[in-house]
Amino acid sequence: MTGYIFVALAVLVAVVGWRVRRRLRRATRSGVTDEIVRRIETVGRVDAEDVEPVDLELARAEEDEFWAQTWDEPEENW
Repeated sequence: MTGYIFVALAVLVAVVGWRVRRRLRRATRSGVTDEIVRRIETVGRVDAEDVEPVDLELARAEEDEFWAQTWDEPEENW
């Protein structure tokens, strides 16, 4: 009986370890490299040619519109 419990726990530990390892591998595949980190530290930013800059006026207008909305309490349907 204790042998089955040991095997079940060993399988559980193996599966959890495999999932954690897989998650860590995905996290390290991000586009941030040592070169990019050094550039951020020295220059303070990273320029990306394929990313268009944020339109601050449009963002400000969207935010103002969002906060201007009225928020009614949800109806309780019991």
